Amino acid sequence: MRRAFSLLLALLLLALPLAACTAEREEAEDGLQIVATNFPLYDFARRVAGEDASVRLLLSPGAEPHGYEPSPSDMKAILGCDLFLYIGGESDAWAETLLGASEDVLSLRLIDSVEPLREEGDEHAFDEHIWTDPQNAARMTEAIAEALCRLDGAHSDGYAARRDAFTAELDELDASFADAVARLGIRTVVFGDRFPFAYFTHRYGIEAFAAFPGCSHETEPAAGTMSELIDRVREGNIGTVFYTELSNHAVADAIADDTGAKTAMLHSCSNVTREEFDRGETYLSLMRQNLRTLEEAYAHAAD
Repeated sequence: MRRAFSLLLALLLLALPLAACTAEREEAEDGLQIVATNFPLYDFARRVAGEDASVRLLLSPGAEPHGYEPSPSDMKAILGCDLFLYIGGESDAWAETLLGASEDVLSLRLIDSVEPLREEGDEHAFDEHIWTDPQNAARMTEAIAEALCRLDGAHSDGYAARRDAFTAELDELDASFADAVARLGIRTVVFGDRFPFAYFTHRYGIEAFAAFPGCSHETEPAAGTMSELIDRVREGNIGTVFYTELSNHAVADAIADDTGAKTAMLHSCSNVTREEFDRGETYLSLMRQNLRTLEEAYAHAAD
């Protein structure tokens, strides 16, 4: 797969002058062309861009984000865009290879805009799900706005105004989560699933236990892990076991069946389904949904 990627990259680089000319024509007609690898970056960029730039999402709705490989059309779009947005980290190793082979692509590595957390079980890797902390989402938005203002000074006032409006909403979201955690006494969460919420739980001081670390590719948890999670639910009087979007939630269901707990989905926003995309879901709408889910799950603890 890596050899095929390298060959495809070499062929596309030969065509780069043509792609650059095409990009110039498109910019003249439609403004800046932005390409984003995942849904959070796409959503943040379009909030800042407004009508002054166009944003393309590489990851198809409903696709597994951690197994993404760029198609030839994806790579051509990156090589011909004005600004390429990516997180950085193991899942974006392909992007580092692409950028290393072409010095003409202006890119923004958003993990550099926050304080990264180490991936559980791997001290050499960083957790990539930086956006699950609303404060990090605000920092990422500010970095995107700064890049757009530099690239397109004629529309800098609009970019800055939309940045300010969006980060104000993110600050309000952050305050709402902090209030709910304090008011409902949310101290522990249990995930019968992968765990892409390290930044979220770190932000609000919540202890988390999960069937798999980070976004592990494992599908069956160890027997000892299942036993520990069941004990955590019973001993902590935890009424809800969580799972993530695009999951079959089989492990969460098994824990719930054994303990009498309910199950509920918390959306990491890593990607959205086609239905969610078509009905216009955003980072804010999905995170507000998470807020309501947490409030419903822990309301009994405050009674």
